[in-house]
Amino acid sequence: MPLRIALRYLVSRKSHTAVNIISAISIAAVAVTAMAMVCVLSVFNGFAGLVGDKLSRLDPQIKVVATEGVIENSDSLIDVLRKIDGVTLATPTIESRALAIYDGRQMPVVVKGVAPDYERLTAIDSLIKDDGDFLLSLDGDDLSVVSLGVSLVLNTAPGYFAPLEIYAPRRRGAINPANPMTSFRRCRTFVAGTFEVQQQEYDNDYIFLSLDAARQLFDYPTQATAIELGVDGDVESVRRRISDTLGDKYVANDRLMQHSRSFKMINVEKWMTFLLLGFILVIASFNIISTLAIIIAEKDESITALRAMGADRRLVSGIFVAEGWLISIVGAAIGVAVGLGLCALQIKYGLVKMGTDAKNLIIDTYPVVIEPADLLTILGIVAVVGLITSWATAIAMRRRLDR
Repeated sequence: MPLRIALRYLVSRKSHTAVNIISAISIAAVAVTAMAMVCVLSVFNGFAGLVGDKLSRLDPQIKVVATEGVIENSDSLIDVLRKIDGVTLATPTIESRALAIYDGRQMPVVVKGVAPDYERLTAIDSLIKDDGDFLLSLDGDDLSVVSLGVSLVLNTAPGYFAPLEIYAPRRRGAINPANPMTSFRRCRTFVAGTFEVQQQEYDNDYIFLSLDAARQLFDYPTQATAIELGVDGDVESVRRRISDTLGDKYVANDRLMQHSRSFKMINVEKWMTFLLLGFILVIASFNIISTLAIIIAEKDESITALRAMGADRRLVSGIFVAEGWLISIVGAAIGVAVGLGLCALQIKYGLVKMGTDAKNLIIDTYPVVIEPADLLTILGIVAVVGLITSWATAIAMRRRLDR
């Protein structure tokens, strides 16, 4: 009964035009805030999806690392991992920092040694520039594949023009102070190709070597810094089975966990923005209180009639609680619908561009991904805020009825 009467109050024409205008403003305030929430959260989802898509082309589905140090006997661990249900490929990798020198230029780099089957694990071959290939050895020569950042700084080019020399500190053995170069191990390679992921983490200073060359360079004959896995089926289920099998000495990370810092930053920014918009929603909801106060004043005769027919104060106050809640819900529904429409237009036509220098970015329009959970969250917070403001008005209504 209260909801039916409240709905009639909401859609019926008011005796004063100003009441209609104020009601429309209250609905519009909630709608605009809900629309902003939909658009902003969808854009953050788009950026998270974009980062995940780029990283997934070079990252394994699951990476196993030791909780302390390196994996000492990688071959034995690989044998264990291959027996786990869902694991289709397991390959050791070695990753460490070194110094690269090419034609008199030098820079610190991150070197990653990979096995020949690494191409089956990632989409690295699709990231190679047209003038090169993903080759790490040829006719007995060690080859390397460098990132775009390394290529620009060192001015490398695929081919046998000049050797790319990579130096790493010796881990074991005596050091000769008279000859400092004996403190380093060297790997002499030729550049076979250049790759670009369009992510700074990899594009700035990354170099791929063969696993054998990396083992000699870093003096890891049987060790590995990680074991990277390809899996079949649900990745999370396989990851849990791996964690249960290996115990506390090793950690199995999926792609999201491998780059938790990047995704955490996006999520923090997303929900901080959502929180700020939530405060704006609370402020906008004060319009509902003023609207209800005016509607109560206008419906004074109706309230008197209801009381005369036996309606108690709880029923009468419940009508206006429902009235305020309906204003919030209608505003939220309109805002979500408009927000979804704008997101659909952005997805199809890319109406909002990144900026004048977008040619240097991965994409030139804002990415948008709509998540149903976000929509439910928005509707939920609008409903709760609307209910609270309506209850505040209802308390004042009861006091008025008592008088």
